[in-house]
Amino acid sequence: MGDKAHTHPGAAGRATAADHPASVRNVVLVGHSGSGKTTLVEALALTAGAVNRAGRVEDGATVSDYDDIEHRQQRSVQLSLVPVEWDDIKINLLDTPGYADFVGELRAGLRAADAALFVVSASDGVDGSTRMVWEECAAVGMPRAIVVTHLEAARADFEEMTRICAEAFGGDDPDAVLPLYLPLHGPEAPDGHAPVTGLIGLLTQQLFDYSGGERKESEPGEDQLPLIEEARNRLIEGIIAESEDETLMDRYLGGEEIDLKTLIEDLERAVARGTFFPVLAAAPAAEGARQGIGTVELLELITGGFPTPFEHPLPTVTTIDGEPRELQPCDTDGPLVAEVVKTSSDPYVGRISLVRVFSGTLRPDQTVHVSGHGLADRGHEDHDVEERVGALSMPFGKQQRQVTHAVAGDLVCVAKLGRAETGDTLSAKDDPLLMEPWRMPDPLLPLAIRAHSKADEDKLSQGLARLVAEDPTMRLEQNQDTHQVVLWCLGEAHADVALERLRGRYGVQVDVVPHRVSLRETFATKSAGRGRHVKQSGGHGQYAICEIEVEPLPGGSGIEFVDKVVGGAVPRQFIPSVEKGVRAQAAKGVAAGYPLIDVRVTLLDGKAHSVDSSDAAFQTAGALALREAAADARIHLLEPVAEVSVLVGDEYVGAVMSDLSGRRGRLLGTEQTPGGRTLVRAEVPEIEIGRYAVDLRSLSHGTARFDRRYARHEPMPAQVAERVREQERAAS
Repeated sequence: MGDKAHTHPGAAGRATAADHPASVRNVVLVGHSGSGKTTLVEALALTAGAVNRAGRVEDGATVSDYDDIEHRQQRSVQLSLVPVEWDDIKINLLDTPGYADFVGELRAGLRAADAALFVVSASDGVDGSTRMVWEECAAVGMPRAIVVTHLEAARADFEEMTRICAEAFGGDDPDAVLPLYLPLHGPEAPDGHAPVTGLIGLLTQQLFDYSGGERKESEPGEDQLPLIEEARNRLIEGIIAESEDETLMDRYLGGEEIDLKTLIEDLERAVARGTFFPVLAAAPAAEGARQGIGTVELLELITGGFPTPFEHPLPTVTTIDGEPRELQPCDTDGPLVAEVVKTSSDPYVGRISLVRVFSGTLRPDQTVHVSGHGLADRGHEDHDVEERVGALSMPFGKQQRQVTHAVAGDLVCVAKLGRAETGDTLSAKDDPLLMEPWRMPDPLLPLAIRAHSKADEDKLSQGLARLVAEDPTMRLEQNQDTHQVVLWCLGEAHADVALERLRGRYGVQVDVVPHRVSLRETFATKSAGRGRHVKQSGGHGQYAICEIEVEPLPGGSGIEFVDKVVGGAVPRQFIPSVEKGVRAQAAKGVAAGYPLIDVRVTLLDGKAHSVDSSDAAFQTAGALALREAAADARIHLLEPVAEVSVLVGDEYVGAVMSDLSGRRGRLLGTEQTPGGRTLVRAEVPEIEIGRYAVDLRSLSHGTARFDRRYARHEPMPAQVAERVREQERAAS
């Protein structure tokens, strides 16, 4: 592990396919945007010998953030896999975006990994969203470690950051979050800052000096040992507290010197079980150096302390019919069960699927069953199809290195699965299975778009279908009421990336238009109308007269049609025609062009002609009667109201409640939840929460989340309704 006294292994480098699950470690890097995850991944690859001294693969591309969008935005926007090898162990490093809009990529990384490395910047601290991800990992028992970066920054204080991490992540047991190393500082610079030049191992009491470009090990001076004594004692006590040997603590407190090998083995077991969370330090390599500070220690922690895929609980697996299926974890000879954790498109290769194999062994040219993931409500096509696996490869930046197989526990890229989407299950064609999908956040920011030109219109549907196939956190809606194409996203940055991919990857130019909510109309008062459709000048005439009464009904009633004609004034065969005309007009609206709902229309009387009356004539008369009734009535514009639930830290509850009230919201109540959070429930008009996903993030500093569901339509205040009508007139 990190404190083992051995040097850089010779068999390091870029990883190929693993032959056994025990020789695989799947690690996801988690942290806020700017914490240094991508820099750390590339430093680890450099130390492992997978890249050259410039941190680049052979074609000159960096191993992470190689997408053109990432270059332009200067941040990660997608999950990327960087496999390296250390001590004959294949390490799949999963670099995730830190920005909240790309949390779907983070969730995919968590699904693919067996352990998480939380990256915390010494200059920025721990933000609320990182704490929330920590709690998610804790809920499923995922092993975790913490690495403090940006130690080269002015005012960076490793000891203070360790205390903050223990407070943020330790919960009821802050002694479960302790450092394995302390940074060594070089001579003080003129600005008063002493750069970090190496580390001192608290267990072995060895110095690891990186100042020469590679780690050199030495004994500490007599003056240095007292500086680490207190931290060392706390670490040993923390490890012993997690030991399965219950006599160890008594022996230690009795003055016995605990064997170093025993301490390291207990530490590794506690880390792998997810009960102890070591803190490490990392700093960039000096110019021209091959090893960044702390990278060797991190690689040793990953290979020695992080769990193998055998220790990862298998997600729930069923047959296609929903029958439970019990499988052995990571059985390389068992039934094939693999999951697509990411889908991307390459202009030369086509669709590439990043796959985690949970059972069995995946090979090229194998025919597999692809099971859809049940996200039809998000515009994703549900499917069960068979496809032939193309080439298998390991990614490294933009390069793909072909491999012959992928065993259970490993990650691999699969080419040319034309129908497989993110979240799909791959299984044997004669034994189709379905893996329970991981939980994805609901996209709650609407982006209404239309094709820029006729040429774009032809390509738009295909481009959108590919977008949602790649990203299950997007939802595609074809709104039948507003006739808008709406792409629901997680935030503005998510929307920007979607638009850029449509343009750059699929060649589709679109215009963003104001998003419209589905308004309705209803009668506020009872009214009567007469529909007269009479044309009898030459040829076959048209004759239909009907008289109706319209009255409002309670919300949710829809349209009720009642026949009260007596004496055959309207022949029986034409009464359905009147109803059809009324309903057709109601669908078009009677005042502002929105569908009419929640009224009872009663047919009272009418007239017919023995020759000129027809089905079409009475349909027209029914529509005319409804329009006339509307002209003499007060018409309400109805707006959709959503029930909104906001989970927010207690310190922001007042601000959230005030903000919801300012959006014409009605507060329904609050409820305390664990972790110092409150659930705020309110009913808010949908027209007021179009950008709530963005505004709430700003209001709560990214720590709150919300969901919404349609409740009902209700009358819009007169002044708001007038404003909406003015906007409609201006738009037309």
